[in-house]
Amino acid sequence: MKYKDYYETLGLPRTATQDEIKRTYRKLARKYHPDLSKLGNAEERFKEVGEAYKVLKETEKRAAYDRIGDQWHNGQDFQPPPQWDEGFEFRGASHDESEQAQFSEFFESLFGVDRDARMRQDRGSARGDTHYAISGHDHHAKMVIDLEDAYHGVQRSITLDTPVLDTKGRVTVHSRTLNVSIPKGVREGQHVRLAGQGGAGIGQGRAGDLYLEIGFRDHAHFRVTGRDVSIDVPVAPWEAALGARIMVPTPDGTVEITVPQGSGGGRRLRLKGKGIPGTPPGDLYVQLNIVLPPADSDSARASYESMRQAFAFDPRAHFASESS
Repeated sequence: MKYKDYYETLGLPRTATQDEIKRTYRKLARKYHPDLSKLGNAEERFKEVGEAYKVLKETEKRAAYDRIGDQWHNGQDFQPPPQWDEGFEFRGASHDESEQAQFSEFFESLFGVDRDARMRQDRGSARGDTHYAISGHDHHAKMVIDLEDAYHGVQRSITLDTPVLDTKGRVTVHSRTLNVSIPKGVREGQHVRLAGQGGAGIGQGRAGDLYLEIGFRDHAHFRVTGRDVSIDVPVAPWEAALGARIMVPTPDGTVEITVPQGSGGGRRLRLKGKGIPGTPPGDLYVQLNIVLPPADSDSARASYESMRQAFAFDPRAHFASESS
């Protein structure tokens, strides 16, 4: 995937005001409109300009794009930094026709369909018959927690960055800190609702809500799929061959498990109900990885030589039988 410098696309500096962005877009849109332009690349440039404008015209999208940093160059290989949007507060926005357009892979990786769908939630409806009251927008942000927090529940503080326009029409970021209760059993991708923590209402309208999308930090040992958790556990050849009782870490503490006799590498053992809590809870899967001791001494090499002589074992015997 290639990085797109939206400021370069519009020929503007990163300090451009929202009015400057709007004026430049209108000028370029007329220049490259396929129905008006005779340039051979007009349609392609028109799409590029439109995509750049969609990001830079919206306060939230522009601030989020700017957060990635200015060290990237147009056309450079790019992957979004891990959890790049953590703690960034998006406001609900109305749906418009441009949502139907086709955007680049770069755009979708940052502002894909799922995010835009969440951002389009809008609670700006009038309430009450006698008083002017418009509810505030719902806001959305991402909060990243440790997998262990999902097992026990946790109280966390989160600092949210909210983009706003200053008096000169430039995007600035204001921060606020909230204390959040994360419930036991929360899943990755689940939303935690904080009532009244969204945008302010108008008149007597109530404030919108804040929805925190939960993400898990990458873990050194565990992988998560829904409520199920997996871990690769190294075992010695004799433990796999003879069977053994071994201690295995879980996000909820260490447990003892039985390695069945004759286990092969890659075998998965299921610990029912040891995944993320819920109704029902997930499972924990232990995948056995057979690890060979190193032959890094005379005695170790002698032991391996004794094994070669003791076993009439050809690990590739089936190759010959299948080819005959």
